[in-house]
Amino acid sequence: MFARIFDIKRYAINDGPGIRTTIFMKGCPLRCAWCHNPESWSTEPQVLYRQSKCIGCNGCGLFPHFVLTDHDDIAAAIAQCPATALETCGREWPMDELMAEIEKERDIMEDSGGGVTLSGGEPLMHPEEALGLLRELGRRGFHRTVDTTLYAAPAVVEAVAEECELLLIDLKLMDAEKHRRYTGVSNELILRNIRSVAQAGHAFVIRIPLIDGINADDENMESTALFLSSLLQESAEVSSEATRPITVHLLPYHDMGKDKHRRILPPTPYNPQHFPMAVPSDAVIARCQQRLQSHGHRVVIGG
Repeated sequence: MFARIFDIKRYAINDGPGIRTTIFMKGCPLRCAWCHNPESWSTEPQVLYRQSKCIGCNGCGLFPHFVLTDHDDIAAAIAQCPATALETCGREWPMDELMAEIEKERDIMEDSGGGVTLSGGEPLMHPEEALGLLRELGRRGFHRTVDTTLYAAPAVVEAVAEECELLLIDLKLMDAEKHRRYTGVSNELILRNIRSVAQAGHAFVIRIPLIDGINADDENMESTALFLSSLLQESAEVSSEATRPITVHLLPYHDMGKDKHRRILPPTPYNPQHFPMAVPSDAVIARCQQRLQSHGHRVVIGG
């Protein structure tokens, strides 16, 4: 089995408990305005261009238009760049090769109570590959976390939830129309899947990318808090066991991903500057944290 991956992050401390190795799978059905990994959107290999490194020698044969036609052109262009201004993004990893990379950090992950996290992009966009990776990681005894939007068929969500110890669930906006405007898709399927995960008793953490001007307003925070409270109430009705407060990670927006849209070849037509996004101030973060906590939820700033 092969998995198409665009990055492997070692010593990750914000993608689940302990120190982790995070596997970034390529491809995502969402187009979030604030995305800091736009190179994850396409499932296909791409080229990233660093203008600051380019010396304009045209050794790649692409300068200054950078028109690529096939994978051979991509490989040749990268090989011919003397300034390493071009790099490939995304390749297929055989299972045995990927596991060999993960095993290098086993001692550190186990000593810290960590493990392996599947992220993206959207790992549930590749259910066969994601499930294959999770099952092999489970066979090897690794703690498994999946970072996901839950924008996937309910059967896929349930299958993945059964094969991991923790879900990190992105919850971006409660209003369906705003969600579609800023991510390209409705949130109805996402909310339905979150409810199913909670009712089934799977372990999960809610992660909210906090963007001033888009979702940091009182109305969205109140709607989010009430939705999460309804999950607690429904879970309590299903099980007589004590229900723990839902943990929410508020992830303050940063604008480091804006430059990546220009680096991808060919460049994405998407322009984040068209959206009213701002880095939230400490006061905005504190207000959102307080609003969620007032409903009994456990709120952590950062991952």
